[in-house]
Amino acid sequence: MNGLKRMLSFVRRAVDDYGMIEDGDRIAVGVSGGKDSLALLVALAEMRRFYPKKYDICAITVDMGFEGSDFSEIEELCRRLGVKFTVVKTEIAKIIFDVRKEPNPCSLCAKMRRGSLHAAATELGCNKVALGHHFDDTVETFMMNLFFEGRLGCFSPVTYLSNRKIKLIRPMLYATEKDVRYFARQAKLPVAASLCPEDKATERENMKNLLTELERGNSGVKHRIFHAICDGNIDGFKKNGRYPDAGKIDE
Repeated sequence: MNGLKRMLSFVRRAVDDYGMIEDGDRIAVGVSGGKDSLALLVALAEMRRFYPKKYDICAITVDMGFEGSDFSEIEELCRRLGVKFTVVKTEIAKIIFDVRKEPNPCSLCAKMRRGSLHAAATELGCNKVALGHHFDDTVETFMMNLFFEGRLGCFSPVTYLSNRKIKLIRPMLYATEKDVRYFARQAKLPVAASLCPEDKATERENMKNLLTELERGNSGVKHRIFHAICDGNIDGFKKNGRYPDAGKIDE
């Protein structure tokens, strides 16, 4: 199947299953420059053409302040897609690495990035923020909560932030990381390498590697974990009989 069509099928299924988009929505897509957020941006931009509920989108990039950051290719992609692009300048990198010298920076960094993104979305008149979390992120988050916090939990497909009066939506829940990687390569998306010094040295990366090893010896284990999350109604996931496709894609 064509990469875009496959991605659109995943996104539309999730949007329909969880009622993520309504008529008149203005949705801010959080764009980091990684493959996940860029794939989501393109999918939502393309889906505007045929989705029965009419909505608008804009793209927001939180500039962490790393030296060498360049968002020109994202800006050009947004121009081609007909999407307004906003860069939010911050000093998050300086605060975390130079001022506070955080030994475990990921949690604070994520909190600060979310705050900047949500504030910008509100200022732009958006009532929803779309995030690029996919199938593998769902499984990894569930397993991290189980391993490190001893609880059954995950992020939710749809989350209402009462302080901002906006909803967070995650339309790529049914797309695997392999699907996203294939689409990003096929569509020649301007994926930027992470400039964070902690990249590939996180608990999430360790869990990703562990699940990869488990999958080698127990094919389909990640899909079974995802099914369990849905069947158990964990944090808003629901049993609907329509799970991610475990089939192969041509690479």
